Amino acid sequence: MASSRELKRRKEKRNQRAQKRTATPSPQSKRRDISVDELHAIIERAKSALSPEDQEKLTDAVDTLAYLTQELDTKGTSIRRLRKMLFGSGSEKTRHVVGASPEGKSASTDPNEQPSASSETPDALGPSNAGEDVKADTKKPKGHGRNPASAYTGATRMRIPHESLTAKDACPECPDGKVYPVTPPAQLVRITGMSPLVAHIYELERLRCNLCGQVFTAKSPIGIGNSKYDETASAMIGMLKYGAGLPFNRIEKLQRGFGILLPASTQWEVVEKAAVQITPAYTELVRQAAQGQVLYNDDTTMKVLELNDIERRNELDEEGRFKGRTGIFTSGIVSTNDERQITLFFTGQKHAGENIADVLAQRAAELSPPIQMCDALSRNVSGDFESVVANCNAHARRNFVDVNDSFPDEVCHVLETWRQVFRNDARAKADNLNPEERLAYHIEHSAPLMKDLKAWCKSLLDERKVEPNGGLGKAIKYLLEHWHKLTLFLTKAGAPLENNICERAIKKAILHRKNALFYKTLGGARVGDLFMSFIHTAELNKVDPFDYLVSLQRHHQAVEDEPAAWMPWNYTEALARLSH
Repeated sequence: MASSRELKRRKEKRNQRAQKRTATPSPQSKRRDISVDELHAIIERAKSALSPEDQEKLTDAVDTLAYLTQELDTKGTSIRRLRKMLFGSGSEKTRHVVGASPEGKSASTDPNEQPSASSETPDALGPSNAGEDVKADTKKPKGHGRNPASAYTGATRMRIPHESLTAKDACPECPDGKVYPVTPPAQLVRITGMSPLVAHIYELERLRCNLCGQVFTAKSPIGIGNSKYDETASAMIGMLKYGAGLPFNRIEKLQRGFGILLPASTQWEVVEKAAVQITPAYTELVRQAAQGQVLYNDDTTMKVLELNDIERRNELDEEGRFKGRTGIFTSGIVSTNDERQITLFFTGQKHAGENIADVLAQRAAELSPPIQMCDALSRNVSGDFESVVANCNAHARRNFVDVNDSFPDEVCHVLETWRQVFRNDARAKADNLNPEERLAYHIEHSAPLMKDLKAWCKSLLDERKVEPNGGLGKAIKYLLEHWHKLTLFLTKAGAPLENNICERAIKKAILHRKNALFYKTLGGARVGDLFMSFIHTAELNKVDPFDYLVSLQRHHQAVEDEPAAWMPWNYTEALARLSH
């Protein structure tokens, strides 16, 4: 045991370390906007105290500083993007970027602000939370974070009767009263742990005749069958791998910990077999997505080992369209039609525009061209198939967010304008306005804001108040060049403001890429696309994806005969018909 002197010495060292950690940091220099002419004027006034050599050196230093500052402003966006890629990005909400609104209040304190908004309001612009402040920044209610018993929709419910009383029994506390049921009953949530995949071993009794040697084996229980892997097993593996991003080898390690062996190669065989059974439903899902009113699309990079071999890649280019293309992508497409939403994923050498063109090839000829929402990259456009293209305001907005440190006043003006436009869209959705009513609402409330923003941006360029090739100048030029497509929501009923619904969907593929790193073959990529399409479509339509995948497999013959009856929004009706 240490002596009291040693303990005292250790305590003093801990206190010294704590003081160093809590010491007030030295104040950092604050950026000041000083023109080069002002600095040269200062040098002129200091001529009497400087030699000609010192004056020349100081002048060169000022010119160098001005050049570096200009270059940093011009390239600041790229540096900031790299920093976000390495260290992650914070919120891009207006109040976090520019602080309080001009009135001295955070925008979320607007008394007219709708506290609830559609899931498509820009609460997350792309990968980061860059949406406008649609939801009120109110104090969280007591008990926030605790889920009520009603939230456990998949839980098994068991009714527990009172141990000594039944309805209409005499009250044990008063002589004349009787007890009656109280609704709702008291509820106790009990959560237990178990393996994701559970194994059952059925020991079938065998009897042998002592004379002829014939062996008689008991039949397996009804509904068990002879297959080793149940439909629930393949659905669970698909959910873990393509829904939650767990690689096969990680699932294998998890299962081994429960004493239920499930090799990674076996898992692949199980999901591959399941994919074959549910392919007819996927084909129908693609066909129905082609009939959508609005189609959102975007790309993310992916890795397929099979395509790393140049010779193998060229063999796959039967049409000769992708020769020389080294990029591999996963395209996300979200099709919306009334209240239904469909998500599709496609992995390979095709860009999002080429994949959406393949989808639109199945569009009914009598339908009018759909609205296509994407960013302004040319590879996202559907090519030969006619569509009304809208561009994402979230992408245009981010260009200004990236230069906020250099141009805080200008960026504040732009973001405040967009804040009001996004609020107007959130209110229109909260009021359940139809597309025509929403268009009229935007024309009345958002069109003047956007008109003033365009005039303001043009004046900055025309009057040479900003450098056209600088960070702010490029953001303004992008906005003006794509103005018609960015403001399609002011001229076309049903046109969205942003591509956030597709950005959120494509996170499924990004999650898989971050955990599993790659697909081995294009066949494996197609299986992953199929499962992710079903899982995310079911989630968008508030359907249990696990139950849906199980139903598709157990009734795969009925699905093949009538796939349109087995979509996420109507498959329960098909199940009810089969049960009668």
